[in-house]
Amino acid sequence: MWATALLLLCVCLVHGEHLELDQVVSVPEGWLHDGRVTPLEEVDLTFALKQQNVDRLQELLQLVSDPDSHLYGKFLTLEEVASLVRPSQLTEKVVQTWLQSHGVTLCRTVLTRDFLQCSMTVQVAETLLPGAEFHRYRRDDQTLVRSSSQYSVHDEVSQHLDFVGGVLRFPPRGKEISKGWAGPRGSGKGFHLGVTPVTLRARYNLTTADVGTAANNSQAVAQFLEQYYHPADLAEFMSLFARGFKHLTEVERVVGTQGTGKAGLEASLDVEYIMSTGANISTWVFTNPGRHETQEPFLQWMMLLSNMTAVPWVHTISYGDDEDSLSTTYMNRINNEFMKAGVRGISMLFASGDSGAGCRHLTKQENVFRPSFPASSPYVTTVGGTSFKNPFKVTYEVTDYISGGGFSNVFAMPDYQVSAVNAYLKSKQSLPPASYYNISGRAYPDMAALSDNYWVVTNLVPIPWVSGTSASTPVVGGILSLINDQRFLKGLPSLGFLNPRLYKLRGTGLFDVTEGCHLSCLDDKVEGQGFCAAPAWDPVTGWGTPNYPDLLAALVKA
Repeated sequence: MWATALLLLCVCLVHGEHLELDQVVSVPEGWLHDGRVTPLEEVDLTFALKQQNVDRLQELLQLVSDPDSHLYGKFLTLEEVASLVRPSQLTEKVVQTWLQSHGVTLCRTVLTRDFLQCSMTVQVAETLLPGAEFHRYRRDDQTLVRSSSQYSVHDEVSQHLDFVGGVLRFPPRGKEISKGWAGPRGSGKGFHLGVTPVTLRARYNLTTADVGTAANNSQAVAQFLEQYYHPADLAEFMSLFARGFKHLTEVERVVGTQGTGKAGLEASLDVEYIMSTGANISTWVFTNPGRHETQEPFLQWMMLLSNMTAVPWVHTISYGDDEDSLSTTYMNRINNEFMKAGVRGISMLFASGDSGAGCRHLTKQENVFRPSFPASSPYVTTVGGTSFKNPFKVTYEVTDYISGGGFSNVFAMPDYQVSAVNAYLKSKQSLPPASYYNISGRAYPDMAALSDNYWVVTNLVPIPWVSGTSASTPVVGGILSLINDQRFLKGLPSLGFLNPRLYKLRGTGLFDVTEGCHLSCLDDKVEGQGFCAAPAWDPVTGWGTPNYPDLLAALVKA
């Protein structure tokens, strides 16, 4: 015992190891340096402790998510997840002794015990994490404390940690999701002037009877980028646009602190459309501006899920960052968090992004496509975007050129999608040059919905022409919540992680989108064009958009 304590106290003399050497360390555009943080200022850091049995967690996720498995739908409780993945006693002891030896005692953990969030002075943080140097940065009215250089931890501790949060990552800038469209005014049957709940219900074949009735059903949206919704906006939206079907006008629960000031367009969009598509279903809003300048709001949300025994069954999130800007260690750990949610029967839906295939400039002559994370995670359902062929009629859908999609450069293609993706790659479809993407990576999106020309009420003003996969994702989330509702009424479990079952359906219950391409690099080789839609699955719209009655019939079976 004495020898162990002596060893740990001598750790400060041992060489340090970088946990996130491939994490981009640079100040993103728009952030201004606001000076060095003084030594006695407080920072709040998150220590991601190494988990146990991650391979078993992955195996269990496959078994409970595969409709052909004898364990399909046999989900775990949070307590069971905790007993599976919680760090070893050695890991907990080493990390806690290390922190305590530096005087760090003000720490909070979660039920799964795989995160520690600790408060300390900057002076202590920079001693704990050799190489770190904390500065304050400002963007608009938001301030943030981050290190301007890579951090390390001592060798004996490094094998017990995945990463330290609140040190390097800046939040991505919220995208501008409202865009104007100028074109001829259409007329005739199915005429509309922008997408509303009534338009969506008509296109996806939802009747007035297709609303939630199960008492144990719930859905959620999560907000991270200083985005808040206003209850008065939701009530006004429903009075204007949600007539003709039963719906709720209030969010049941807000988890976190709603900021003051103006409502955010994206927050308004998410809440209004998950609640009008998943109508009459209890809805939660996770909102986290971050209690401290060093916190990472996305990470805070992931920790909340590991600390709440009862959470909604469907979560929709319009959030992402360039895969190449994040460390592999960080993304792998976030994937573990998605797997923890999946084995509990929670469906995670992420927007595929609004940059098409994306573009990364390697040299003056060489570009590659730029995948987004968490859209590229193999353990979430990623939602792309479409437009009406005629933007003023309820007609069939084509690709929305902004719809994010492509192939991960980090994560291998999961087994559930190999057949579908290979069929696309071997089809007669014209493909971009192979040097632009990783043919063996996780391909996304998995499905899609309308993402163009929405009406949203924000700050009590109806706003037209709101677009982005931030719109399509809560729509799909609401539809999956309706399907969960019918499953619950039959005594069946939630859908959980949808992808293994979705890919086995091979497009059943979905409108196939076969027209249009999304954008990419503006260069001589691809000339701004990424991938194109095709019959069956494609990396622009996935398997297509929901045809509710058929999708319900396919997914309401045991």
